[in-house]
Amino acid sequence: MKAFHITEQGASPALMDLPKPEPAQGQVRLRIAACGLNFADLLMIKGQYQDTPEPPFTLGMEVAGTVDAIGADVTDWQLGDRVAVFGGQGGLAEYACYDADRCMALPETMDFTTAAGFQIAYGTSHLALTHSARLRPGETLLVLGAAGGVGLTAVEIGKAMGATVIAVARGTDKLEAARAAGADHLFDSDTTDLRAEVKALGGADVVYDPVGGDLFTAALRSTNRGARVLVIGFASGDIPPIPANILLVKNISVIGFYWGGYLSLDPQAMIGSMQELMRWHGEGKLHPHISHTLPLEQADEALELLRARKSTGKVVVTI
Repeated sequence: MKAFHITEQGASPALMDLPKPEPAQGQVRLRIAACGLNFADLLMIKGQYQDTPEPPFTLGMEVAGTVDAIGADVTDWQLGDRVAVFGGQGGLAEYACYDADRCMALPETMDFTTAAGFQIAYGTSHLALTHSARLRPGETLLVLGAAGGVGLTAVEIGKAMGATVIAVARGTDKLEAARAAGADHLFDSDTTDLRAEVKALGGADVVYDPVGGDLFTAALRSTNRGARVLVIGFASGDIPPIPANILLVKNISVIGFYWGGYLSLDPQAMIGSMQELMRWHGEGKLHPHISHTLPLEQADEALELLRARKSTGKVVVTI
């Protein structure tokens, strides 16, 4: 089979021929139809992601496809079932094996390309905003990196939850994507005095930050008393210091959020969140945005779209 594979630490990933895997006990093998890309894939290439596997491994954290083979003791799945999996690796390949209990059945309303880019982006934003930040109707949500894979879903979900959404992104095209997702106010991160503009709108009650750096500091200083600040990631490459005096004076909570960690921390919360998201999609409440779809042979180019920040929403590789 073809796979976009890393052979050793520090080596660049490359498309190569590998043996087709066989499912172990409790696993199913998928014929993969599509794989969603994430910023974490770029970190894995450099060995900087918190869950980077030991090489050799195949990139690709989230996939959708068809059950192609079934291991021993698997009773919940049949050949031909359409499923999505957050597997953490292995997705940029023609086939991969995953634990059967990590597979999720796809509703008829969802195609493989949509499903491949759905889990991490929507799962992160929904669980962070509902479970961790407890966003309430009428509150103001400030979303940084609002046109990215997770940021755009935070805009959409925040709006669906009844919040006033302030979107921050770079450039007209990305701000337009955030507007289309439901943002009430748009600010260009390159030209805006973010603290002043958000304060002029009444301040932020919840901040959703997958960017870090100076934007985190400006957003923190624009918050209202009792605000909740979600630390989602550091796409800027800059992990900001947190001034504890501001947290104290304004009774602010800064909450670290790593969606994949809920597999062990609170799997039932993750499952419930994903079930609700699937219902919302089936009801037409969510409109996933995929800006680029490329074949496996162009996986390098697909990752470069993320690296160069030329995409909005998700980039998906089709197999």
